[in-house]
Amino acid sequence: MTFPADIKGCMKDCILSLFWPRKDIVGFFEKHGCTKAEIASVPLEGESALKRHEIVDALFTALAARSDDGLGPFRAMLQSLLNWSHFDPYYFDKLRKLDRSAAAKNLEHLRQLQEIRDAKIKADRDRRAADEAARQQPKASLEQLRTEYLDLLANKISRQQRGYALERILAELSRLSRLGTTEAFRLNGEQVDGAVKFDGEHYLIEAKWQERTASNEPVYQFAGKVAGKLYGRGLFVSVNGFSPEVIRSLVMGKEIQTLFIDGEDLILVLEGHLTFRDMIDRKVKAAQTKGLIYVHPISGVEKKS
Repeated sequence: MTFPADIKGCMKDCILSLFWPRKDIVGFFEKHGCTKAEIASVPLEGESALKRHEIVDALFTALAARSDDGLGPFRAMLQSLLNWSHFDPYYFDKLRKLDRSAAAKNLEHLRQLQEIRDAKIKADRDRRAADEAARQQPKASLEQLRTEYLDLLANKISRQQRGYALERILAELSRLSRLGTTEAFRLNGEQVDGAVKFDGEHYLIEAKWQERTASNEPVYQFAGKVAGKLYGRGLFVSVNGFSPEVIRSLVMGKEIQTLFIDGEDLILVLEGHLTFRDMIDRKVKAAQTKGLIYVHPISGVEKKS
Protein backbone atom coordinates (compact mmCIF):
# COMPACT_ATOMS: atom_id res chain seq x y z
CA MET A 1 0.00 0.00 0.00
CA THR A 2 1.51 3.31 -1.12
CA PHE A 3 1.21 6.28 1.21
CA PRO A 4 -0.99 8.99 -0.42
CA ALA A 5 1.03 11.62 -2.29
CA ASP A 6 -1.26 14.51 -1.33
CA ILE A 7 -0.94 13.72 2.37
CA LYS A 8 2.84 13.38 1.99
CA GLY A 9 3.01 16.82 0.42
CA CYS A 10 0.95 18.37 3.20
CA MET A 11 3.06 16.60 5.85
CA LYS A 12 6.18 18.18 4.34
CA ASP A 13 4.58 21.61 4.60
CA CYS A 14 3.60 20.94 8.23
CA ILE A 15 7.09 19.80 9.23
CA LEU A 16 8.73 22.85 7.64
CA SER A 17 6.22 25.18 9.30
CA LEU A 18 6.73 23.63 12.77
CA PHE A 19 10.54 23.21 12.97
CA TRP A 20 13.22 25.76 12.17
CA PRO A 21 16.67 24.31 13.02
CA ARG A 22 17.70 21.50 10.72
CA LYS A 23 18.59 19.35 13.72
CA ASP A 24 15.00 19.64 14.98
CA ILE A 25 13.70 18.54 11.58
CA VAL A 26 16.02 15.53 11.62
CA GLY A 27 15.06 14.86 15.24
CA PHE A 28 11.39 14.63 14.25
CA PHE A 29 12.23 11.93 11.71
CA GLU A 30 14.43 10.07 14.23
CA LYS A 31 11.58 9.98 16.76
CA HIS A 32 9.23 8.45 14.21
CA GLY A 33 11.20 5.49 12.89
CA CYS A 34 13.86 6.89 10.57
CA THR A 35 17.02 4.76 10.93
CA LYS A 36 20.50 6.04 11.70
CA ALA A 37 21.62 4.98 8.23
CA GLU A 38 18.83 7.00 6.61
CA ILE A 39 19.66 10.03 8.75
CA ALA A 40 23.39 9.66 8.01
CA SER A 41 22.68 9.76 4.27
CA VAL A 42 21.51 13.38 4.61
CA PRO A 43 24.43 15.86 4.83
CA LEU A 44 23.79 18.55 7.43
CA GLU A 45 27.19 20.25 7.52
CA GLY A 46 29.84 21.52 5.13
CA GLU A 47 29.53 22.60 1.53
CA SER A 48 27.17 19.74 0.72
CA ALA A 49 24.80 20.55 3.59
CA LEU A 50 21.18 20.45 2.49
CA LYS A 51 18.63 23.19 2.96
CA ARG A 52 15.65 22.62 5.24
CA HIS A 53 13.22 21.60 2.49
CA GLU A 54 15.90 19.44 0.87
CA ILE A 55 16.36 17.54 4.15
CA VAL A 56 12.65 16.79 4.32
CA ASP A 57 12.57 15.72 0.66
CA ALA A 58 15.65 13.51 1.08
CA LEU A 59 14.29 11.72 4.16
CA PHE A 60 10.88 11.21 2.57
CA THR A 61 12.65 9.70 -0.44
CA ALA A 62 14.76 7.45 1.81
CA LEU A 63 11.67 6.17 3.60
CA ALA A 64 9.78 5.59 0.34
CA ALA A 65 12.72 3.50 -0.91
CA ARG A 66 12.09 0.86 1.78
CA SER A 67 10.54 -2.44 0.74
CA ASP A 68 7.38 -1.48 2.67
CA ASP A 69 7.40 2.07 1.22
CA GLY A 70 8.14 3.44 4.70
CA LEU A 71 4.52 2.96 5.68
CA GLY A 72 5.22 2.66 9.43
CA PRO A 73 7.23 5.90 9.87
CA PHE A 74 4.89 7.82 7.56
CA ARG A 75 1.89 6.67 9.61
CA ALA A 76 3.64 7.55 12.87
CA MET A 77 4.54 11.04 11.65
CA LEU A 78 1.04 11.57 10.34
CA GLN A 79 -0.47 10.60 13.68
CA SER A 80 1.79 13.06 15.53
CA LEU A 81 1.00 15.89 13.15
CA LEU A 82 -2.75 15.27 13.31
CA ASN A 83 -2.59 15.70 17.10
CA TRP A 84 0.01 18.49 17.10
CA SER A 85 -0.55 21.42 19.50
CA HIS A 86 2.94 22.68 20.45
CA PHE A 87 4.34 25.82 18.83
CA ASP A 88 7.82 26.59 20.18
CA PRO A 89 7.59 30.23 21.39
CA TYR A 90 11.32 30.74 20.77
CA TYR A 91 11.01 30.30 17.00
CA PHE A 92 7.39 31.37 16.57
CA ASP A 93 7.23 34.41 18.88
CA LYS A 94 10.70 35.57 19.84
CA LEU A 95 12.72 35.02 16.63
CA ARG A 96 9.67 34.95 14.36
CA LYS A 97 11.33 32.41 12.08
CA LEU A 98 8.07 30.52 11.90
CA ASP A 99 4.50 31.72 11.36
CA ARG A 100 1.94 30.33 13.81
CA SER A 101 -1.04 31.00 11.55
CA ALA A 102 0.68 29.33 8.57
CA ALA A 103 1.56 26.30 10.68
CA ALA A 104 -2.00 26.07 12.04
CA LYS A 105 -3.39 26.35 8.51
CA ASN A 106 -1.12 23.54 7.26
CA LEU A 107 -2.12 21.30 10.18
CA GLU A 108 -5.80 21.95 9.57
CA HIS A 109 -5.38 21.16 5.89
CA LEU A 110 -3.71 17.88 6.84
CA ARG A 111 -6.62 16.98 9.13
CA GLN A 112 -9.09 17.71 6.34
CA LEU A 113 -7.17 15.52 3.89
CA GLN A 114 -7.10 12.70 6.42
CA GLU A 115 -10.83 13.02 7.09
CA ILE A 116 -11.49 12.76 3.36
CA ARG A 117 -9.20 9.74 3.13
CA ASP A 118 -10.85 8.06 6.14
CA ALA A 119 -14.26 8.57 4.56
CA LYS A 120 -13.03 7.05 1.29
CA ILE A 121 -11.50 4.07 3.11
CA LYS A 122 -14.77 3.46 4.95
CA ALA A 123 -16.78 3.74 1.73
CA ASP A 124 -14.43 1.30 -0.04
CA ARG A 125 -14.60 -1.12 2.90
CA ASP A 126 -18.40 -0.95 3.00
CA ARG A 127 -18.59 -1.49 -0.77
CA ARG A 128 -16.31 -4.52 -0.59
CA ALA A 129 -18.33 -5.94 2.30
CA ALA A 130 -21.57 -5.46 0.34
CA ASP A 131 -20.05 -7.07 -2.77
CA GLU A 132 -18.81 -10.03 -0.74
CA ALA A 133 -22.17 -10.44 1.00
CA ALA A 134 -23.89 -10.46 -2.39
CA ARG A 135 -21.37 -12.97 -3.75
CA GLN A 136 -22.01 -15.29 -0.81
CA GLN A 137 -25.78 -15.32 -1.38
CA PRO A 138 -27.12 -18.60 -2.85
CA LYS A 139 -28.15 -18.37 -6.49
CA ALA A 140 -30.03 -21.66 -6.60
CA SER A 141 -32.34 -23.63 -4.32
CA LEU A 142 -31.60 -27.10 -3.02
CA GLU A 143 -34.28 -28.51 -5.34
CA GLN A 144 -32.69 -26.83 -8.36
CA LEU A 145 -29.27 -28.19 -7.43
CA ARG A 146 -30.67 -31.69 -6.96
CA THR A 147 -32.29 -31.57 -10.39
CA GLU A 148 -29.08 -30.31 -11.99
CA TYR A 149 -27.01 -33.02 -10.33
CA LEU A 150 -29.36 -35.85 -11.35
CA ASP A 151 -29.38 -34.49 -14.91
CA LEU A 152 -25.60 -34.65 -14.90
CA LEU A 153 -25.76 -38.30 -13.89
CA ALA A 154 -28.06 -39.06 -16.81
CA ASN A 155 -26.48 -36.93 -19.53
CA LYS A 156 -23.45 -38.06 -21.48
CA ILE A 157 -21.64 -34.74 -21.58
CA SER A 158 -17.86 -34.56 -21.35
CA ARG A 159 -16.12 -35.32 -18.08
CA GLN A 160 -14.66 -31.82 -18.05
CA GLN A 161 -18.10 -30.22 -18.43
CA ARG A 162 -19.48 -32.35 -15.62
CA GLY A 163 -16.48 -31.37 -13.49
CA TYR A 164 -17.20 -27.67 -13.94
CA ALA A 165 -20.87 -28.24 -13.18
CA LEU A 166 -19.94 -30.16 -10.03
CA GLU A 167 -17.77 -27.24 -8.89
CA ARG A 168 -20.75 -24.91 -9.24
CA ILE A 169 -23.04 -27.27 -7.32
CA LEU A 170 -20.56 -27.59 -4.46
CA ALA A 171 -20.15 -23.80 -4.29
CA GLU A 172 -23.93 -23.34 -4.13
CA LEU A 173 -24.32 -26.01 -1.45
CA SER A 174 -21.68 -24.15 0.56
CA ARG A 175 -23.58 -20.88 0.22
CA LEU A 176 -26.85 -22.53 1.21
CA SER A 177 -25.09 -23.69 4.39
CA ARG A 178 -23.76 -20.16 5.01
CA LEU A 179 -20.18 -21.29 4.62
CA GLY A 180 -17.64 -18.77 3.37
CA THR A 181 -17.12 -19.82 -0.24
CA THR A 182 -14.19 -19.23 -2.59
CA GLU A 183 -14.64 -19.93 -6.29
CA ALA A 184 -12.18 -22.01 -8.32
CA PHE A 185 -8.83 -20.28 -8.85
CA ARG A 186 -5.37 -20.86 -10.26
CA LEU A 187 -2.18 -19.94 -8.41
CA ASN A 188 1.33 -20.41 -9.83
CA GLY A 189 0.00 -22.92 -12.34
CA GLU A 190 -1.86 -24.85 -9.63
CA GLN A 191 -5.59 -25.31 -10.20
CA VAL A 192 -7.87 -25.35 -7.14
CA ASP A 193 -11.56 -26.12 -7.61
CA GLY A 194 -12.61 -23.87 -4.74
CA ALA A 195 -12.57 -23.61 -0.96
CA VAL A 196 -14.95 -23.34 1.98
CA LYS A 197 -14.46 -21.85 5.42
CA PHE A 198 -15.70 -24.21 8.11
CA ASP A 199 -15.29 -23.69 11.85
CA GLY A 200 -12.59 -21.07 11.29
CA GLU A 201 -10.54 -23.23 8.90
CA HIS A 202 -10.30 -23.01 5.12
CA TYR A 203 -10.73 -26.30 3.26
CA LEU A 204 -9.52 -26.63 -0.32
CA ILE A 205 -11.89 -28.53 -2.58
CA GLU A 206 -11.10 -30.90 -5.44
CA ALA A 207 -14.07 -32.10 -7.50
CA LYS A 208 -13.67 -35.13 -9.77
CA TRP A 209 -16.12 -37.03 -11.91
CA GLN A 210 -14.26 -40.14 -13.00
CA GLU A 211 -13.85 -43.84 -12.39
CA ARG A 212 -13.02 -44.90 -8.85
CA THR A 213 -9.63 -46.41 -9.68
CA ALA A 214 -8.69 -43.39 -11.80
CA SER A 215 -8.92 -41.10 -8.79
CA ASN A 216 -5.70 -42.31 -7.14
CA GLU A 217 -3.21 -39.99 -8.85
CA PRO A 218 -5.43 -36.87 -8.56
CA VAL A 219 -5.88 -37.63 -4.85
CA TYR A 220 -2.12 -37.83 -4.30
CA GLN A 221 -1.62 -34.58 -6.22
CA PHE A 222 -4.35 -32.87 -4.21
CA ALA A 223 -2.90 -34.12 -0.92
CA GLY A 224 0.36 -32.46 -1.99
CA LYS A 225 -1.45 -29.17 -2.63
CA VAL A 226 -3.08 -29.32 0.81
CA ALA A 227 0.18 -30.21 2.57
CA GLY A 228 1.83 -27.16 1.05
CA LYS A 229 -0.60 -24.74 2.72
CA LEU A 230 -0.64 -23.28 6.23
CA TYR A 231 -2.54 -25.78 8.41
CA GLY A 232 -3.69 -27.31 5.13
CA ARG A 233 -7.04 -29.07 4.99
CA GLY A 234 -8.91 -30.44 2.02
CA LEU A 235 -12.13 -32.06 0.83
CA PHE A 236 -11.75 -34.42 -2.12
CA VAL A 237 -15.05 -35.03 -3.89
CA SER A 238 -15.16 -38.06 -6.18
CA VAL A 239 -18.64 -38.87 -7.44
CA ASN A 240 -17.74 -42.51 -8.10
CA GLY A 241 -15.89 -43.12 -4.86
CA PHE A 242 -12.31 -44.12 -4.05
CA SER A 243 -10.08 -47.15 -4.29
CA PRO A 244 -9.01 -48.96 -1.09
CA GLU A 245 -5.34 -48.29 -1.88
CA VAL A 246 -5.66 -44.51 -1.91
CA ILE A 247 -7.59 -44.50 1.37
CA ARG A 248 -4.92 -46.60 3.11
CA SER A 249 -2.09 -44.53 1.69
CA LEU A 250 -3.44 -41.26 3.09
CA VAL A 251 -3.92 -42.47 6.66
CA MET A 252 -1.07 -44.88 7.34
CA GLY A 253 1.54 -43.09 9.43
CA LYS A 254 0.53 -39.65 8.15
CA GLU A 255 -1.19 -36.57 9.48
CA ILE A 256 -4.78 -36.51 8.27
CA GLN A 257 -5.43 -33.43 6.15
CA THR A 258 -7.77 -34.63 3.37
CA LEU A 259 -11.32 -35.95 3.82
CA PHE A 260 -13.30 -37.91 1.21
CA ILE A 261 -16.78 -37.16 -0.13
CA ASP A 262 -18.53 -39.32 -2.73
CA GLY A 263 -21.73 -39.25 -4.79
CA GLU A 264 -23.81 -40.90 -2.06
CA ASP A 265 -22.82 -38.13 0.36
CA LEU A 266 -23.90 -35.51 -2.16
CA ILE A 267 -27.26 -37.19 -2.75
CA LEU A 268 -27.92 -37.19 1.00
CA VAL A 269 -27.24 -33.45 1.10
CA LEU A 270 -29.20 -32.69 -2.08
CA GLU A 271 -32.20 -34.66 -0.78
CA GLY A 272 -32.15 -32.66 2.45
CA HIS A 273 -31.18 -35.42 4.88
CA LEU A 274 -28.46 -33.08 6.20
CA THR A 275 -26.84 -29.83 5.16
CA PHE A 276 -23.47 -29.48 3.49
CA ARG A 277 -22.23 -27.92 6.73
CA ASP A 278 -23.52 -30.91 8.73
CA MET A 279 -21.80 -33.31 6.37
CA ILE A 280 -18.43 -31.59 6.72
CA ASP A 281 -18.86 -31.43 10.50
CA ARG A 282 -19.46 -35.18 10.71
CA LYS A 283 -16.56 -35.96 8.38
CA VAL A 284 -14.27 -33.78 10.49
CA LYS A 285 -15.51 -35.39 13.70
CA ALA A 286 -14.75 -38.88 12.37
CA ALA A 287 -11.27 -37.81 11.32
CA GLN A 288 -10.50 -36.11 14.62
CA THR A 289 -11.96 -38.76 16.93
CA LYS A 290 -11.43 -41.99 14.98
CA GLY A 291 -8.78 -41.21 12.38
CA LEU A 292 -11.21 -42.02 9.54
CA ILE A 293 -11.25 -40.02 6.31
CA TYR A 294 -14.06 -41.80 4.43
CA VAL A 295 -17.25 -42.28 6.47
CA HIS A 296 -20.98 -42.28 5.95
CA PRO A 297 -22.11 -38.79 7.05
CA ILE A 298 -25.22 -40.01 8.89
CA SER A 299 -24.22 -43.33 10.44
CA GLY A 300 -20.56 -42.37 10.93
CA VAL A 301 -19.55 -45.87 9.80
CA GLU A 302 -16.36 -46.19 7.75
CA LYS A 303 -17.08 -46.76 4.08
CA LYS A 304 -15.60 -49.78 2.36
CA SER A 305 -14.55 -49.31 -1.23
